Amino acid sequence: ITGLVCITPAAGLVQGWAAILMGIMSGTIPWYTMMVLHRKISFLKKVDDTMAVFHTHAVAGSLGGILTGLFASPRLNSLFYVPNPKYIGLFYALKDGRAGAGFRQLCVQLLGIFFIIAVNLVSTTLICLFIRLFVPLRLSEEDMQVGDDAIHGEEAYALWGDGEKFESVKHSVYDPEEVLPTAAPRTGGSVQMT
Repeated sequence: ITGLVCITPAAGLVQGWAAILMGIMSGTIPWYTMMVLHRKISFLKKVDDTMAVFHTHAVAGSLGGILTGLFASPRLNSLFYVPNPKYIGLFYALKDGRAGAGFRQLCVQLLGIFFIIAVNLVSTTLICLFIRLFVPLRLSEEDMQVGDDAIHGEEAYALWGDGEKFESVKHSVYDPEEVLPTAAPRTGGSVQMT
């Protein structure tokens, strides 16, 4: 998923080799932030991100925006936009001696990232404040000690070999003990017309 998130800002604007590099980076950098930095940064320790949405979308999306500012090909950009020498990735700009245009594009990408972060922070905060009027956003400390599996009476994902078996009778609308009606056997006969 991180590869898809990372390539989305660059789709159609980068060469194949750059897309491969972006795929490699999008597999390693979000993983590093999730597995290493998440445990070291105190702010991230307080965030209950069970599904790793921050790392999957925010980190990989920002990485895609930044790498687009580095790898954007001027030839591919001219296919999407009016041919404009300002739309060029930093690496191509340095090669062509147009460093100013490359830094400009990278700054535009960073500005876009900061704008998206600001919009998401405001909208998510408003949504959470509204939801909090009706239901709590977190379990109480007592419920956390008991565990959400015990509170709800079931596990969300029994995938880790903890001995639970899937019982089809328990989880199905079909009851094997139910006697199904049988159709009367067809017999040959006469057709009556009335």
